[in-house]
Formats: sequence, structure tokens, C-alpha cells
Amino acid sequence: MSASGDRVKDLLEHVSDALALDADVVIEEADRTIRATLEGDDLGLFIGRHGQTIDAVQHLAFKAATRDHPPSAGLRVVVDAAGYRERRELALQRQADEAADQALESGRAVALDAMSATERKVVHEYLKDREGVETYSEGTEPDRHLVVAPLD
Repeated sequence: MSASGDRVKDLLEHVSDALALDADVVIEEADRTIRATLEGDDLGLFIGRHGQTIDAVQHLAFKAATRDHPPSAGLRVVVDAAGYRERRELALQRQADEAADQALESGRAVALDAMSATERKVVHEYLKDREGVETYSEGTEPDRHLVVAPLD
């Protein structure tokens, strides 16, 4: 495991201990990506309301992992727990499909609920190749949201 992977693992073990969670930290490294997964039961506290805690920990893990790397190194850090990232991505894709269908049917822009920058990126990427619609973000944090609009 790299020094960056070690720092991410140490951080997640510390957070897990501080939250009194019975969880193991698994680190996988490939293609400039460190994927850190908490495995255990009852990880809702680690995930947090609307994923706020896991997103904050992921940001800290990224900072810990990249402290010795130049910004151009392109290192990516993903923190997951109990399959949360995959479940959330599927839910966002369903919302994106519904919004795109609605925008195409009505000919009007459809605004999604406020979401984090990470979640907005998932939707932008998911819909970027969808014919007939465009996406853009509006508003200011924490109420910044994504809009799906029909192309003229």
C-alpha cells in the first residue's frame, strides 16, 4: 500500500473509532485512485444525513492522500460504506432520467433538488451524452442545484 493509502486508512480507522463503529477499513489502489471502503453493520452514522458525513470524510481523505502530491498528479480518492455510493448513484441516475424525460415532454427546464458538487457531477456525467437535453447548475451552496433543459 502506498503512503497515501496508509494515510487514508489511518484517517478512516480514526473516524470509525471516534464514532464507536464496529467496522473494518479496506483500501484498494489502482489507476491513480484510492478506494477506501468501511465494512460493517450499522454504518448510517458514518454516511450521515444525505451523505454529508461520508462526503466530508472523503474530502478529508483526499486532502490527507494528496498532501505530498502536486495538484497535477490527478490522484482520486473515493470513500464508501455499506454500498452507499453505488445505491446513491443509481438513485441519481433514476432522477436524471425522469428529469430528462419530463424536460423533453414539456419542452421546459426541470430543476432537481439541491445536491452536493459530487452528486451534481454524477448527473452531469450521466446525462452528457443524452440526446436533446443539456445540464447546468444554478444557485449558491448549500442550495446549488442541477437543471436539465431541452435543447432548442
